[in-house]
Amino acid sequence: MGEAAHRTIGNTSISIGNPWLFFAVTFAITWGFWLAAIVLEVRFDSAAGLLLLLIGLVGPGAAGIGFVYLVYDDRGRADFWDRLKQVRRIGVRWFLVIMLIPLAVTVTAAVTSMLFGGSGATWGQGVQEFGVNPLAILPALFFATLPPLLEELGWRGYALDRLQMNWSALTASVLLGVVWAVWHLPLFFVAGSFQREEVGFATLGFWLFMIGIVALSVVFTWVYNHTSRSILGIILLHGWINFVSETIEVGDVFYYVHWVFLAVILTAIWGAATLTNTDEVPRPPPRRDHDRSYG
Repeated sequence: MGEAAHRTIGNTSISIGNPWLFFAVTFAITWGFWLAAIVLEVRFDSAAGLLLLLIGLVGPGAAGIGFVYLVYDDRGRADFWDRLKQVRRIGVRWFLVIMLIPLAVTVTAAVTSMLFGGSGATWGQGVQEFGVNPLAILPALFFATLPPLLEELGWRGYALDRLQMNWSALTASVLLGVVWAVWHLPLFFVAGSFQREEVGFATLGFWLFMIGIVALSVVFTWVYNHTSRSILGIILLHGWINFVSETIEVGDVFYYVHWVFLAVILTAIWGAATLTNTDEVPRPPPRRDHDRSYG
C-alpha cells in the first residue's frame, strides 16, 4: 500500500501524501476528544479530563505514523524510525545547540525585561515548591516528555517533509506553525488547562502564544534540516524548551518576542529557501513510484 500515491473518488484524484489530509485526520482525533471535554464541562485537572487530554495529544503522532505507513514503502518507513532512534544524526555540535538555544532565549528575554523595568526571570511554581513538595516538579517533567514525543512524531516526523516538497523551508515552517498553533485552540476553552487558566482566549497572551508557536516552527525547521531530519533532535528541543519555560518564567511579551527575533535572524543568515547553507533540503527516500510532490 506504500506505493499507492493516489485514490480516485468520482472524478477527483486525492493524494494520500497531501499534508492537509494529515492535518485533517490529526484535528479530527485531537479536537474530537478536546471538544468533548468542553461539551461535557470536564476539567483537565480531573481524572476524566486528564484522560481526554492525553488521548487528544496522541493525534499528531498517531496520524504521523499512520501516514508514514500509507505513503512510504519499506525504505521510507525504516527512515522514519531511524530518524527517531539514531543519535548520530544530531551530533555533538547540534546537541549543544539544542541545549543552549532555550537557555539563551530565556536569559536574553529576562535581561531585556529588566532593562525595560520588568521583573526579569523568576523560578517557576514547580521549582519554588520543590523543597516542600518534590511532586510539584511533575507538571514540568510532563510537558518536557510526553507532549513533545506525541506531537513531533507527526508535525516534524511526517508533515514537515511533505510541506518542504512544494514550498521553501520558511513557507513550510510558517504553514506548519499556523496549523500547530490552531491545533491548540480548544485548550483555551477547557477548564484546568494552562491555556484557559493562565493565558485566556483572545488576550495579549493568547496572540503572543500563537505567534510564538509559528516562530518556534521556524527554529525547529532550522534544527531539523541541519540534523539530517532528526525527529529525536526535535523531540529533545521541544521538550527542553517546555522544561525551561516551566522552570524559569519570563514575561510573555519579552519571551515570545525573542523567539520571533531568533526566527528572523536564522532566516536572514541561512536563507528562506532551506534554512541551511545548502541549496536543497534533505528529503525522505522516494517511493518506488518516484513521488516528488503531494499532488
